[in-house]
Parts: sequence; C-alpha cells; structure tokens
Amino acid sequence: MVMSKKIYNINNFQGLSKKEVARLLLEEGPNELPSQKNQNWFSILLKVLSEPMLILLLVSGSIYFFMGEAKDALMLLSFVFVVVGITFYQERKTEKTLEALRDLSSPRALVIRNGKQKRIAGNEVARGDIVIIHEGDRVPADAVILSSENLFVDESLLTGESMPVRKIEWDGKLQNQRPGGDDLPFVYSGSLVTSGRGIVRVNYIGVKTEIGKIGKSLESIKDEDTLLKKETAKIVRTVAIIGLILCVVVVLAYTFIKGDIVGGFLAGLTLSMAMLPEEFPVVLIIFLTLGAWRISKNKVLTRRSAAIETLGAATVLCTDKTGTLTMNKMELSSLYVNGSFHEFKDNSADDLPDQFKTLLKYGVLASQKDPFDPIEKELNKMGGLHLKNFIKENLDLIKEYPLSEELLALSHAWRSNSTELVIASKGAPEAILNLCHSNKSQRQEVLEQVKEMSDKGLRVLGVAKATSKLKILPSNQHDFDFEFIGLLGFIDPIRETAPEAVKEAYDAGMRVIMITGDYPGTAQFIAQQIGIKDTEKYLTGEDLEKLNDSELREKIRTVNIFARVVPEQKLLIVNALKANNEIVAMTGDGVNDAPALKAAHIGVAMGQRGTDVAREASSLVLLNDDFSSIVVAVRLGRRIYDNLKRSMGYILSVHVPIAGMSILPLFFGMPAMLLPAHIAFLELIIDPACSTVFESEKEDKDIMKRPPRSLNQPMFNFQTVLISLLQGLGVLIATFALFMLVSKSGRSETEARSFVFVALVLANLMLIAINLSWSQNIYRILLSANNILFFVFVGAILCLFIVLYVPFFADLFHLAPLNAKDFLLIVTVVLISLGWFEILKLIKNR
Repeated sequence: MVMSKKIYNINNFQGLSKKEVARLLLEEGPNELPSQKNQNWFSILLKVLSEPMLILLLVSGSIYFFMGEAKDALMLLSFVFVVVGITFYQERKTEKTLEALRDLSSPRALVIRNGKQKRIAGNEVARGDIVIIHEGDRVPADAVILSSENLFVDESLLTGESMPVRKIEWDGKLQNQRPGGDDLPFVYSGSLVTSGRGIVRVNYIGVKTEIGKIGKSLESIKDEDTLLKKETAKIVRTVAIIGLILCVVVVLAYTFIKGDIVGGFLAGLTLSMAMLPEEFPVVLIIFLTLGAWRISKNKVLTRRSAAIETLGAATVLCTDKTGTLTMNKMELSSLYVNGSFHEFKDNSADDLPDQFKTLLKYGVLASQKDPFDPIEKELNKMGGLHLKNFIKENLDLIKEYPLSEELLALSHAWRSNSTELVIASKGAPEAILNLCHSNKSQRQEVLEQVKEMSDKGLRVLGVAKATSKLKILPSNQHDFDFEFIGLLGFIDPIRETAPEAVKEAYDAGMRVIMITGDYPGTAQFIAQQIGIKDTEKYLTGEDLEKLNDSELREKIRTVNIFARVVPEQKLLIVNALKANNEIVAMTGDGVNDAPALKAAHIGVAMGQRGTDVAREASSLVLLNDDFSSIVVAVRLGRRIYDNLKRSMGYILSVHVPIAGMSILPLFFGMPAMLLPAHIAFLELIIDPACSTVFESEKEDKDIMKRPPRSLNQPMFNFQTVLISLLQGLGVLIATFALFMLVSKSGRSETEARSFVFVALVLANLMLIAINLSWSQNIYRILLSANNILFFVFVGAILCLFIVLYVPFFADLFHLAPLNAKDFLLIVTVVLISLGWFEILKLIKNR
C-alpha cells in the first residue's frame, strides 16, 4: 500500500542493543525530569522566622507569657504554626509541579531492541531508541520520524494549537525544530497521537526535551510576595520599632522620675502590648483564608490565598484561547454544496436537505468506525443525528488509502451487498479538487468559499465520492474517477460565558490579551466573537523573536492578540507586561501555560480540562472551567482589599488611645489607668472586629465599575494614615480629658479607671461602626451592617457590664461600678470625640 516515501515496515529496524542501552542510561540518565532538592524542616523554619511578621508574633507571645497571659500567648503562637505550615506548602509547590511534569513525560513506550518489540517504562527510553507509536499513544521522548502512515499528533499541550498536526517522514537533512504546524518530521514528549502510526528514533530525553525545558524554566521562577504582604510587613516593622523606642523611654522615665525600676519595666511592657499591632499579620491571614473559603463557593479553588487580593488589583488578564475561551473540541459548523451553505445552530436532529446529507454521509464514510481523531468523532456523531437510515456497520471496509506528503487526502473503499464498491475521500480542499481533476473555474469557486470559511475561524475539509467495480483495487487514489461533493467546516466553539466575562473585565478596568499557538486569522475571529478590543493588531511568535525587550515592552502596550506563540514566548509576554508595571493574571490549561502561570502575579488554571502541571503552577483553579468565574474572583479580591484597608485603618486608630492612656498618666505623676488585663479585654474586641466584622462587610455597589488600584498605591497612603491617626487622637484627647475631669472631681482611682476603661470600650465600638464605610453616615451603616457587628456590639457591652457589676471580675480588673449619669457623660464624650468624622462624611458627599 502506497502511503509515503517509505514502506511502513517494522522488520526494517533493529534498534539498540542491551549494552548500548545500559551505556546510554548510565551516561545520560533516565528519561525523566530531575527531582528538586528537598529543603529540610529546619531550613524552612529559619527562613520563615526571619520575616518581621513572625518575629513580631513571637515577641508578642513572649510578652504575654511573661505577663502571665498564657491563653493570649498560645493564641498568637498558634498563628506562627499556621504561617509556617502555609510557607512549607509554598516551598513544596515547585517540586509538585516537576513531579506532575515527570508523570506526563514518562508514559509507557513500545521500543524495538535487538530487532524485537518490547514494552518498557517511559523513563527507561534511551537516546537512539527506535519507538513505535500508534493512535492513542503518548509520545515518550522528542524523536524524529523514520516511517509513518497517516500520522497526526495533538501538540496542544505544548503549542496551544487546537487541531492535531500532520506529520511527515524525515528527509535526513532537516535539523530539529520547535513544535507547531503541519509537515514537521519530529514528534515531542508529552504529545498525543490522534491517528495513524509511526516509527521514530529518539533524539532527546529528560530535561533536553521541549517539555523538559518547560520544567527547567519552572524551577527558575520564584514565587513573589504579594504587594500587600510586603506593605504589611513594612508597617509592622515600623510600628514595632516605634513601640520598642517608646518602651525604652517609658522604662527610663519611670526609673529616673519615680525611682521604680520594676514599675518602669512593667509600665514599658504594658505600653508594648498596647503598641504592638499583632493584629496586622493575624488579620491578613484570616482575611485571605476566609476569602479563599468564600471564593471556593463560586467554584474557584485557591491554591495561594494571597493571590486573591492581588487579583482584585489586576490590570491585565492574559488568556489562552484553546480550552479557555473555547471548548477545545471540534464541532461541525457549516456545510457547503454547489453554492449553498447549511449552518448548524445546535446539535438537534433537524431535517437536513438531501444534498447536504450526501456530503455528510461521505464524510462519515471517509472516517474510522471507532475513531480517536476529534474531527472523525464529530462526523460520526453528526451522522448519527442526521442520517437515520444510514448504518455504517452494514458496510465492509475493503481498503484504506492514507494521507501522504504528496496528497493530503485519505480514501476508504467500502463494499455493501451489491458488487459495486463505494469510495469516500476527505482531506485538504486543494487535494480533493486535485483528486477530482476539477477545472479552473470550479477550483476558483471552491477555493473562494474555502477562504470565506477559513476567515470565520473554520477548519475546512473537502469531500469527494467515487464508485468502482474493479476486483483488484488500484494502489493510487488518483486512479478512481472522483466527483467533488462539497466542504465541511469545523470550529472550536467559544464558551457561552466568555463574551460577558470579557465585557465585565473591561468594565472593571482590566485589559484582556489573548495568547495562543493558533494562526492569526483564527485568533482574530475568536477575539472578535468574544469582544476583545483592537483585533486588527496582532503579533506572531516570529515577530516576537525579532523584538528586543524594550521594543516588546512598547509594542505590548497596544497589542491584545499574540498568535503562533511557543511556551517560552508566553513567558516573555508576561514578563514584558510586568516590566510595564502591570499586575498580570494569566489563565490557561496546558503544559505550555505552566511557566507563564507561575511567572504571572496570578496564575488561573482550568480544573476540568487543565493538566496537573498547570494546576500545580497556578494560584487559582477554576473548578468548572467557567471563564466568567474569574470575574467573581476579581470582585472578591477587590472586596477583600477594601475591607482589609478599613480593618487596618481601624487597628491603627484604636491603638492610639490605648497606647496613649498607657503612658500619659505616668508623665503627669498619676497612677496607671490601663493594666495588662484591660488591654487584653480590649484585644478581645479588636481581634473579632477585625477578622469577622470587617471581613463580612459587603462590597461597594461600584466596586466593578472603577479601575484597578494603582500598582504604586499603598494601602496606607497619607490620607488613610492621617484620618486613622486623627480618629485615634480624637478619642485619646477626649478620654484623657474625661480622666482629668473625673480625677479632679474627687473620684477614686478605681472609679477614674472605670471611666477610662468604659470610654475606650465604647469608643472602640464606635470606631468599628464608622470605619465600615468612609462614605455612608453612621445611621445607614448600622441599618445595612452585617449580623456579626450586632453580635460584637452585644457581646462587648455584656462583658463590660459583667466586669463592672460582678464583684469578682470588678476586683480582678480593679474597676468600680458606675451610675447612669456616669454612662451618659461617657457616651457624650465618645460621640464628641468622633463626631467630626461624621461631619466630614457629610461635607464630602454633598
């Protein structure tokens, strides 16, 4: 049977000998990716504990232990173990990614050694091995094709191309090429044989394969701390240094003024407890953990919780086309016969005109009965829907004429009950026209329709038919008298939710970029369908090779379509965007996406269609592969950041009066008003308020209508810090004035302490409420507030009454009961201390 330049004959190959295999494996190692060196627990622990956040938590816990507050100390130290666990998980991510790559790149392989066929493990394949590949096999290594028959290979995991590519035999001259495109005499590790068979010789194994190069690039890409984590660490470090300095000042002042070293040391520790904002790292972890739980209810798995808040700031969404914007499958979309088109709107079994039934029938006859190829699967499915009286199983397949390099068409000869044979052929339209010996006018007419269909993103195949009464069939398809029937148009359909998701991304100020291995025309058509802007501009992989870094950074500002791109170039695109100060989110599902997924600020992998490699390299995984779920993640990311900013502002403001009332009375020669027990009580309000009340607050109505926050915009800008400090300072001045008034009125030290303590508790609750929104007034805030705020309010006031009016707790806290007039005075003072902020809101909203 003629099929190509050589006859497909396994007996022509001897393969490596046992000694040669042993020598090669000893010299070059097994056909697998090397394992990443494991870090031991001690090195990871040292690395984690060197972070300022963790140091602060440890110091705070030690102070609580020193003061006898064991429960609070254990609570803080428990967060140390949580953070250590999270960081250890991150250190393991790269190794897991490489393990997933090894699993994918080491399938079983059928080799010829010493002239005999032998099935071996993929990691035992050596350079120079002769490997037999069939339909459905995973290619075990990068290899050159020595002999083949109708060989098509799906390289989408490496290139992003949605269609299998045609392979040809090696001419003995062509050097190794990158994957992508038809008619290359090379196959690549990890790719999938969709039809035909071949005999190949292994050229590269392990890290030297194309998939191995991806693994090495993943090793070199390090996870970056999010901007929020860096900023929080900086704030914590600054406040901790200030607190330490003030602590030393208090100890020295107390010692020299009062001559009491022990009292000074205790006063300094009390101030440290008041100043140390241990809530910052705790709240950050809780917010992101609860955010991950919240986002998981929307079918998005969070692999790296810190990426949620970064996603809310994303300015660019880079998305792969195949399997992300499209369904990654072939659907029969259009039929063409004699100047007429039939478009399939859905998969319903509507009546099909007879002329189109004939086209579909011969398309099915030119396919395998039980195919692996996605196009042939689609043809058989559509034949079952629309050709009710046609039963392929009643026919006998007499002979197959495979594709060859000279003729890109295949034919099947079938025998029915009659003596006449039916021959069906399908393939490239030009090849089918050649088989039919079409005249110039017919060729021109058909090729014009082919161009029109291709411009719509369709993969076009021609179909022809012939009959024969010959008993001995010819060896060449050209010997039949073929009649041209028509054209089949296949499309990789877009996801129904993609256009709306793209629109919402634009509304949220995000730019959408498509990066694909497909051809520019297909990419542009899909981009137009889903609503990507500026589709007339595009860059190809070949264009990228000619651009230096600065040129690429300039071009990428306006280009939203990148076609015929290989994995290394996807990484270049992401890095160029990052160099332009963009916050980059990258979606994808294949091995080819893994380096870019890992390098992007936020990698978003597909859960159902995605590979293990992509999922391991990503920050978020869309469990339902729904592109629109990304919009939900963006919304939640922005909500988390907004609420986190309000929470951090509240923490800053509430620590001002607590720290101030810990130190001011001492400098006026008065007894200390706040003891460690009082501060611990206040912390019982601060911690749940930060981690639950603020986290549960709903997002602003315009959250998806405003642009992403600037990359250089800190959470604590001048305005935020100023307002928070003024809030805290207002409460401090009012509380200290109340303390001076009560002290001079002849009330006892215990009663004065009660006034101060109650004022700080109520002011604390007031600060929570007014900071839930910097635009709405307090009345609207309380009406629309979440239920957790109510529970915090009720719980705090109930506990306050217990420590005031239950003798045991009153003695423990050194407090005295207060009457109704006292409470009225305290409430008035608190309202005055924060009333200015409500007036500011009113002026701002006019």
